[in-house]
Amino acid sequence: MLKLMTATDPCFSSYPTYLVVSMGSVWPEGHSSSILCVGGSPGPEGLIASGAEGGEVTLWTQEGAIVGHLVLPGQEDITSAAFSPADSARLYVSHGDTVSVLDPRNLKGPVENFQGAGEEEINALALNETGSAVAVADDSGAVRILEIPGGRVCRSLRRHTNICSSVAFRPHRPNNLISVGLDMQNRGFALQYLFTLPFKVILWGLQKTRPLWTLNLQDVAEEEDAHQQRPGQLFNPPLAHCVSVSSCGNILGCAAEDGRVHLMRIGSGSKLEQQGAIKAHTQGASQVHFISFFSHPYWMVTGGNDGQVALWDLGKHLVVAPEGKTGKTQATASQRRKGKSSGRRREQAQDKSKKKAEREEAEEDDDEAAAKEQEESMEEEKSGPKMSISHGDKVNWLCPAVLKGEPSIIVADQSTNLTVYPLSQL
Repeated sequence: MLKLMTATDPCFSSYPTYLVVSMGSVWPEGHSSSILCVGGSPGPEGLIASGAEGGEVTLWTQEGAIVGHLVLPGQEDITSAAFSPADSARLYVSHGDTVSVLDPRNLKGPVENFQGAGEEEINALALNETGSAVAVADDSGAVRILEIPGGRVCRSLRRHTNICSSVAFRPHRPNNLISVGLDMQNRGFALQYLFTLPFKVILWGLQKTRPLWTLNLQDVAEEEDAHQQRPGQLFNPPLAHCVSVSSCGNILGCAAEDGRVHLMRIGSGSKLEQQGAIKAHTQGASQVHFISFFSHPYWMVTGGNDGQVALWDLGKHLVVAPEGKTGKTQATASQRRKGKSSGRRREQAQDKSKKKAEREEAEEDDDEAAAKEQEESMEEEKSGPKMSISHGDKVNWLCPAVLKGEPSIIVADQSTNLTVYPLSQL
């Protein structure tokens, strides 16, 4: 069933009208406890893996049929699941301080166990494009890089002072890794000061094992919002929950507890060129994933504690395409300057110079008006999601996938079922 949510609806009163999907298909009976993570296989069979509390791992076909189920020894919660991009027969799952390697073709037990991969409980894992390295983020704040095969810890990255919640390798940049953390410090005294600087996003250079730059989200949030709070977000700090990188490798998205998704653009030399944010959810944003199978790499899906899943087209967002706002105006101004310079040499008469000055002034006014109109158009374009899904339950994980040729979003929540929403309308 499709529904149109208007600007008067309370949950999204600041957004323009957009399409809302209110129902999806349910994949039931795969777990006996809440599903915590989902991963999709790059192989032709396109298997889906889900991990749940109590050490449960389930494999699904693209039609939602169960093809394998396993409960790992120790029954520790499965916090992350990812297939190797280079070998769909290797599925990596994290539980406790261990990373286990599973073979989807024979899901009877781990093929390998990398015990002690994390110093403490692992919150997330990520693989590089070649499948030759696994990064794990844990409760101690450490980020460790494991060599594949073998699982030897080859690098330990230490700059987060508290929980490191999510990691992602940067596509096309094998020596770049992004980590986000809940680097909170407790001042006491008052509720609004319990959580203070910093909540970090770090871009690492793995060759020298050091940060290339660090961004403190608390600074960003205070600058952007000037302490203005929205319903459901009183005193919520921008704790960083999840990070994702676009397939081009230049745009980062970070889902945070303040309901925002913070955006960053990486330029030449891996420098942080620009940052901004979208107010994505009325409660904490728990998930963000860029989508690789749409028309450009800047489509993004987010999920939150408000039970909403939102689809965003960031192609015209100022963080992604800042030249879109000024490029035409600058080109016109450059042409005008050239015309002015040559005009001075060709025309000496006072009356002609005066007319030319008046004409240039009129052109400048036109350019400014055009630039303002373009900026307003871009603001309207980026102000809300292209689609919102009223899922109704807190989102634990999102997994964009093409299922039977149809672009889809797989949602894991507090229940024991997966829900699949088609995006064929786009």
